[in-house]
Amino acid sequence: CHSPCTFSACSLPTPKWLQANDLQKEVYQHLAYYVPKIYCRGPNPAPQREDMLAQHVLLGPMEWYLCGEDPAFGFPKLEQANKPSHLCGRVFKVGEPTYSCRDCAVDPTCVLCMECFLGSIHREHRYRMTTSGGGGFCDCGDTEAWKEGPYCQKHELNTSETAEEEDPLVHLPEDMVVRAYNIFAITFKYAVDILTWEKENELPGLEMIEKSDTYYCMLFNDEVHTYEQVIYTLQKAVNCTQKEAIGFATTVDRDGRRSVRYGDFQYCDQAKSVIVRNTSRQTKPLKVQVMHSSIVAHQSFGLKLLTWLGSVIGYSDGLRRILCQVGLQEGPDGENSSLVDKLMLYDSKLWKGARNVYHQLFMSSLLMDLKYKKLFAIRFARNYERLQSDFMKDDHDREFSIADLSIQIFTVPSLARMLITEENLMTTIIKTFMDHLRHRDIQGRFQFERYTALQAFKFRRVQSLIVDLKYVLISKPTEWSDDLRHKFLEGFDAFLELLKCMQGMDPITRQVGQHIEMEPEWEAAFTLQMKLTLVISMMQDWCALDEKVLIEAYKKCLTVLMQCHSGFTDGEQPIVLSMCGHSVETIRYCVSQEKVSIHLPVSRLLAGLHVLLSKTEVAYKFPELLPLSELSPPMLIEHPLRCLVLCAQVHAGMWRRNGFSLVNQIYYYHNVKCRREMFDKDIVMLQTGVSMMDPNHFLMIMLSRFELYQIFSTPDYGKRFSTENTNKDVVQQNNTLIEEMLYLIIMIVGERFSPGIGQVNATDEIKREIIHQLSIRPMAHSELVKALPEDENRETGMESVIEEVACFKKPGLTGRGLYELKPECARNFNLYFYHFSRAEQSKAEEAQRKLKRQNREDTALPPPALPPFCPLFASLVNILQSDVMLCIMGTILQWAVEHNGYAWSESMLQRVLHLLGMALQEEKQHLENLNEENVVTFTFTQKISRPGEAPNNSPSILAMLETLQNAPHLEVHKDMIRWILKTFNTIKKLRESSSTSPVAETEGNIMEESSRDKDKAERKRKAEIARLRREKIMAQMSEMQRHFINENKELFQQTLEELDTSTSGVHENSPVISDAKLTALGPEQTRVAEHRQVVMCILCQEEQEVKVDSRAMVLAAFIQRSTVLSKNRNKITPDPEKYDPLFMHPDLSCGTHTGSCGHIMHAHCWQRYFDAVQAKEQRRQQRLRVHTSYDVENGEFLCPLCECLSNTVIPLLPPPRVLFNRSVCFLNVLNKCSSGNAEKMDQLQLPEGFRPDFKPKNPYSESIKEMLTTFGTATYKVGLKVHPNEEDPRVPIMCWGSCAYTIQTIERILADEDKPLFGHLPCRQDDCLTSLTRFAAAHWTVSSLPAVQTHFCTLLASLVPNEKNGNLPCILDIDMFHLLVSLVLSFPAIHCQDFSGVSLGTGDLHLFHLVTMAHIIQILLTSSTEENGMDQENTNSEEEVAVLTLYKFLCQCTGSALKEISSGWHLWRNLKAGIMPFLRCSALFFHYLNGVPAPSEIQVNGTNQFEHLCSYLSLPNNLTCLFQENSEILNTLIESWCSNSEVKRYLEGKRHAISYARESNKLIDLPDDYSCLINQASNFSCPKSGGDKSRAPTLCLVCGTMLCSQSYCCQTELEGEDVGACTAHTYTCGSGVGIFLRVRECQVLFLAGKTKGCFYPPPYLDDYGETDQGLRRGNPLHLCKERFKKIQKLWQQHSITEEIGHAQEANQTLVGIDWQHL
Repeated sequence: CHSPCTFSACSLPTPKWLQANDLQKEVYQHLAYYVPKIYCRGPNPAPQREDMLAQHVLLGPMEWYLCGEDPAFGFPKLEQANKPSHLCGRVFKVGEPTYSCRDCAVDPTCVLCMECFLGSIHREHRYRMTTSGGGGFCDCGDTEAWKEGPYCQKHELNTSETAEEEDPLVHLPEDMVVRAYNIFAITFKYAVDILTWEKENELPGLEMIEKSDTYYCMLFNDEVHTYEQVIYTLQKAVNCTQKEAIGFATTVDRDGRRSVRYGDFQYCDQAKSVIVRNTSRQTKPLKVQVMHSSIVAHQSFGLKLLTWLGSVIGYSDGLRRILCQVGLQEGPDGENSSLVDKLMLYDSKLWKGARNVYHQLFMSSLLMDLKYKKLFAIRFARNYERLQSDFMKDDHDREFSIADLSIQIFTVPSLARMLITEENLMTTIIKTFMDHLRHRDIQGRFQFERYTALQAFKFRRVQSLIVDLKYVLISKPTEWSDDLRHKFLEGFDAFLELLKCMQGMDPITRQVGQHIEMEPEWEAAFTLQMKLTLVISMMQDWCALDEKVLIEAYKKCLTVLMQCHSGFTDGEQPIVLSMCGHSVETIRYCVSQEKVSIHLPVSRLLAGLHVLLSKTEVAYKFPELLPLSELSPPMLIEHPLRCLVLCAQVHAGMWRRNGFSLVNQIYYYHNVKCRREMFDKDIVMLQTGVSMMDPNHFLMIMLSRFELYQIFSTPDYGKRFSTENTNKDVVQQNNTLIEEMLYLIIMIVGERFSPGIGQVNATDEIKREIIHQLSIRPMAHSELVKALPEDENRETGMESVIEEVACFKKPGLTGRGLYELKPECARNFNLYFYHFSRAEQSKAEEAQRKLKRQNREDTALPPPALPPFCPLFASLVNILQSDVMLCIMGTILQWAVEHNGYAWSESMLQRVLHLLGMALQEEKQHLENLNEENVVTFTFTQKISRPGEAPNNSPSILAMLETLQNAPHLEVHKDMIRWILKTFNTIKKLRESSSTSPVAETEGNIMEESSRDKDKAERKRKAEIARLRREKIMAQMSEMQRHFINENKELFQQTLEELDTSTSGVHENSPVISDAKLTALGPEQTRVAEHRQVVMCILCQEEQEVKVDSRAMVLAAFIQRSTVLSKNRNKITPDPEKYDPLFMHPDLSCGTHTGSCGHIMHAHCWQRYFDAVQAKEQRRQQRLRVHTSYDVENGEFLCPLCECLSNTVIPLLPPPRVLFNRSVCFLNVLNKCSSGNAEKMDQLQLPEGFRPDFKPKNPYSESIKEMLTTFGTATYKVGLKVHPNEEDPRVPIMCWGSCAYTIQTIERILADEDKPLFGHLPCRQDDCLTSLTRFAAAHWTVSSLPAVQTHFCTLLASLVPNEKNGNLPCILDIDMFHLLVSLVLSFPAIHCQDFSGVSLGTGDLHLFHLVTMAHIIQILLTSSTEENGMDQENTNSEEEVAVLTLYKFLCQCTGSALKEISSGWHLWRNLKAGIMPFLRCSALFFHYLNGVPAPSEIQVNGTNQFEHLCSYLSLPNNLTCLFQENSEILNTLIESWCSNSEVKRYLEGKRHAISYARESNKLIDLPDDYSCLINQASNFSCPKSGGDKSRAPTLCLVCGTMLCSQSYCCQTELEGEDVGACTAHTYTCGSGVGIFLRVRECQVLFLAGKTKGCFYPPPYLDDYGETDQGLRRGNPLHLCKERFKKIQKLWQQHSITEEIGHAQEANQTLVGIDWQHL
């Protein structure tokens, strides 16, 4: 970079500017000279330096000029004079939490930032929490956005003082106003000019005197090319490394452009051509420009200026107002010439970074000043069409487009109304929308091209217009002006035009013969319908608010429908249908032969408006204004009826050859997202039609459309039909059609829960929906919400009524909270509820019948009582008693009575029974609500009692029902028929009670009673028979059992004896055990008889005893490195090849854990199984290149039984110590060493009785030896991350270490859960520890003896010093339990060469005592006792005195560097607490090693655990006695331990040491409220790409680090592969295993290694007991402690890898994810 040019020459130009006549010229000259000198001085930007110079040389003078004094004083003065705004206006960063109140927000786009939310009244309400996509701003203080509570506490203070409308300029001095105008006008114009400048080589009025000849090759962002394409292209074009290319690509993605080359024109142009050539193959090429460096410099400064303007106007409202005036001032060129207009219209040509900057400026200026917000809204509306078509061509996402500001403007109710009336905004939006959908067919309907990706992209753009229309309509007007009415109706006209283009689009014809070849395009039409659903509903809501508007809209809609139908009768001949003495004229039309369309928005809108006429009572107030007499009901019902017949035929399987597109259309037609304005409105339209027609006529038309007219109009046609048609399919189709038609009639009469059709209100409707959803099964809150339709505010209205109809059940550790239906609501259940899908209906029926059986009721599901119809629809009920209907019902019942002659189905009968029930209910209600003057016109009971007419004299419906009641083939429907007959009698009584004497009643009653008694008796009899049968069967079974045992007597005898021997094996010397105390080690060790262990192989099912010399049996096991107990995660792991793991540091920074699922196999069976797995894997790799959930190359496999991830096997062994129990003269060795006789130390290698050439005989069989080696090598390989090498002397060390570490982790888990040490381990862990300890004890037999012996000597030397081993770790740096395990397990290797007579147990005991003493010294040295604890009772027991003595001796040895402590009580308490974990681990270790059962006292949590442990481990209760036994030797030892230089450094405070007892590690503490985490994450910037917000901030739950996951910027190299931040972190923090919380997605991520990972439900639940992965629902989330504990337990038990394995096996999609990039 050039040397910073001498800027001292330009002492500030401000005085010159203040006097200047032509200020613009002066400023431009200044900028022309300095900007290119400061910005863009080389290939790489230097933002810090540029900003500093720009502030000093360029912005500084402007600030001086503006303030007229030093800005350091001027700006604070302005701030003080300024009245703080009552608007918050905070612009959201990406990923910041935003809150919307569901009770008070005017619409869902009204949001608060976290700070305002926490200070507002809304935190007590129902609120939604989401993460911002960036760009919106906080609406706190905007009174139009909130129904109540518009201010938080902070902004409330700013509201009271002055009147709203005063001009903010009065607070500024006049001369400053003038200066601000000048400087703002110049700088704003300069920035706009330079940003919208299109020539590449010259500048607008900024020519430099000396022009350099340097250029940039500038690469621009687009949304078409992927990161990978850009990186690859750049590497080729500008010869950069991949890292640099990733840097370029990231910047381009973030800022929208980046220079990728700097130099002369030629040099840059060459790069440009390479980039264009490389990216133009598939799509349009990347946008690249070669730009002169001074243009780039000025553009950089232009953006800097816009940011500066944004910050300056923050000091004062006055300055903000001036900037708004400057921006919106019309320029010399008239329309669209203001600076704001120029920027807006140039928006799609700007790059992302520039857009962001000026959008931010608009938000902080124009949108924060209420006066100018209005003016800006008008400019925006006038340019709306231009802006939208720019956006269509633009390839940036909506959030980077100026068009996205519509959400800030159109959602303000007052602005939206003003724009509708003054700028005719509704019409503009709809017209713009229509212009973008140009493809029409001959009839002028929309036609969509095939739904390609590009098509979908364009179409998504167009949909944003619908969203804008939704914003405009979202807040409804309270009072209407004539202007508003006029303009709304004009918009309504435009909207009808749009719907008219949709009426009948995508028509379909049934395929006959062969299957359709190309699936027709259907998605676009449905996407359009879905997007418009809410708009259509909102249009109706607007119409409902004003009677005049409603009447006009109704007329307009009717007119358009007439136009659509004008070609209605062409070419379709009229025919006359007649039945039961009625006849009607209609047209001949067959759905199964002609074209039919599912899209009928105009008809459906009319249906909606017709209901509103009834609901608002306009129909009764102004009948003369409505064209009701002109309506032709047959015309109204024609198309909706065709649509419903289409659904019926599809269901009957007649349209199978039309492929999936039709199935999908039918699915969406009924789906909750569309049904409100599709299926529901079709039913309404039929109801409207029927209410104005003779029901007989309607039914005949309907029969004709369903193509069933023949069957019902011709007597005996059914019989002929079923005999002639041998084709099963046709009969089946016909039956289904009849069922569907009956279902439709049930819906037309029964669906009256919409306000306006029935006399109900909106909550009744929602209640009914919920009741029917919960009748299927109990549901979670989110499932219910999904099943209910949402309004424009994303509300379903469920919360207000759910408490009345359901009870909530809280979830357990898994699963979610469920709502259950209250039992009293079951009576409202309607089996033929119209929103049930087929599957839901049968589930609901099943569930309800089951409930009734449980409650011992009969299983009839009668139709529920219904609310009365509104007057406009009152005549609907007459369908039920019309002649044609009775004829249909009679015919079907007739078929059922003579059930062999006809094709009929039970569900047909069931529907008929339901209709009969509905009619009887209806009549009953009529009778109950009877007044004096009304005559009951509904006489259903009479009609069904009358037999048929003369020629065929069919019996009456009632008679047929009585016949059917006893029909054996209708068992299921008996209860229902009984219910109908009972209701019939009730009604008869009601009728008679109003006329005749009460005698008749009793008769009826008696009859009914007797039938009921009969019924009861019948049931009783059946139950009795069933009981007798059961008893008989049981007797037979037990007889057979006895018989079998008698026959196979000897076999059973054997088994019993075996059981005896095996149990007695354990209790052989039970008297000995119970009397003596149990001791786990030493010469006094309790002798336990061996019992035989017989196990079965899971692969070949053979049993075998575990013996020394038999074939090996093995357990599947999984070894992993672990940091769960680590106290120091930052330790750098040394080079594994050279690292010596002999001593474990007490910080346990990384251990090796072994776990097992406990399943046993023969070694050879396992070997065969594993070879097969390997072979399969090689074959699979050649075929597909994906990972499996296990990595065969690393020796992993799944346990053949439980599919648990494993990577090796542990051999099962008999207790090994029994084998080696010979003897050793160890004590003399110890005494010799420790008396400090250095010359005798040499003999430690070869005391007299040793023979160097002696090799002990190995007791194990070949196959067991092989398995010992296998498992040992695996432990070594995994634990050290090295290649397997069974000869390596470190193998035994790793085996002992794994044994010790696994015992330590299990002891910690038991301690954390307050469980006793023994008796509470699951058997898989118990088996694992037994095998692991026995294995570790036997492993020396397959290692090199000298190596093990050397290890033992070195280990011992760390406690018994000796000059030769100089550099051993000091006593503070050894984990004593690891040391103990290694010493005890390596000791037999020395012992096997000596025959002098002391048992192995004695050696164990001495080693254990020695290590325990070292541990006591360790604890005393590091204990930081605070004496200010509770005042203890100074009992001065012998323990306390002894400890104090020992401590004083330590003080002497360390040269009084230790703190003086006078209280023995504290010391003893500390010592007991500190040594407890060590004793518990030792107890576990010796228990598994020597097989001595644990005394019952340790198997429960009681007091005196310490004493019991000491006795089990043969230690004195007063541990300090150990020191008194061999005091002179030990004093020497203690002195030598304390004299170590490291101990001295620790005591002088120069280094740190672990103190005891070590605390258990837990996962980090999480906040209770999830939004705290979101906030923390939104403040987290990516550590690498300078202050950039991270896209996927991810929290490590083990150490609390926040990481930037899933992005290129934070990838690092690990073992030669690029991995993401999380994977890299697992290797440092969890040695390959990690638990993370992905904050934006609210899901837990488990990672293990590079190829394994899975997602796990987060521990955060909403109030309904559900997790919200992906934060889609936005309910407030709180921490569930139990679930978090569960995750913690998985981690502590080392089950994360296993959990991932199970998840990946269960869900194959998880295997394909590239986990290493997270």
